[in-house]
Amino acid sequence: MNYVDGFVVAVPVAKREAFIKHAQAAAVVFKEFGALQVVECWGDDVPEGKLTSFPMAVKREADEQVVFSWIVWPSRAVRDEGMKAVMADPRLNPETNPMPFDGKRVIFGGFEVVVEA
Repeated sequence: MNYVDGFVVAVPVAKREAFIKHAQAAAVVFKEFGALQVVECWGDDVPEGKLTSFPMAVKREADEQVVFSWIVWPSRAVRDEGMKAVMADPRLNPETNPMPFDGKRVIFGGFEVVVEA
């Protein structure tokens, strides 16, 4: 079964287009290094919670929206090697290509697919 990296982040609404451009460029790099699919989703119906919620998890501010993203890899091994290559790729260097959001508030993790329908 495939392996999935999942991400949740708060992105300033004013930087939506910059985020999309950045995500499109990053998707090219991820796919070059083995990703099967890269999906970026701009929040449209993301309610505030009382105990937990996406907005609470990323400490969303009033001028931000939640983005939910995932990358599908053929295996954990391909992901581990691919991620090393992606992180070293100069096209995604944060000094020359800064992320249009606060990277300290990204929630991420790798997941083994156990059901796929």
